[in-house]
Amino acid sequence: MYRIGELSKHSQVSKRTIDYYTKMGLLECDRSRNNYRYYHEDALADLKMIEQCQQMKMTLHEIKDRITVMKSEDVDPSILEKQVDHIRNEMDHLHNELHEVLQAMEALGDDERKRMLKQVSPQALALFQTLMVFSG
Repeated sequence: MYRIGELSKHSQVSKRTIDYYTKMGLLECDRSRNNYRYYHEDALADLKMIEQCQQMKMTLHEIKDRITVMKSEDVDPSILEKQVDHIRNEMDHLHNELHEVLQAMEALGDDERKRMLKQVSPQALALFQTLMVFSG
């Protein structure tokens, strides 16, 4: 269990932001008799997921829906449908960006192209390949 300051330190998310997420219902905490907030270990994973979702330009309300679906036994199909639509839109956006990058890379020489590809992690290359298959 973490107090808010400890969670902030471990996650590198400000106490103010953690407080805001808690008030929104994105994070859950237990209260002590002294009214201290205590966060479970899974709050670190929740904060990481929130950050990843924000990088995908999801709103906090969309993130809350995603967390609800992940932690719930009863799944609301409409919430799930919104999430699928959001992911599909992100994939379309990434697909377009990938095509632009690949076209620009064609203008490079073989050595420069190989150097750039070495900078991309194997996981990213696998993701690019998968994205091309599913969106192509």
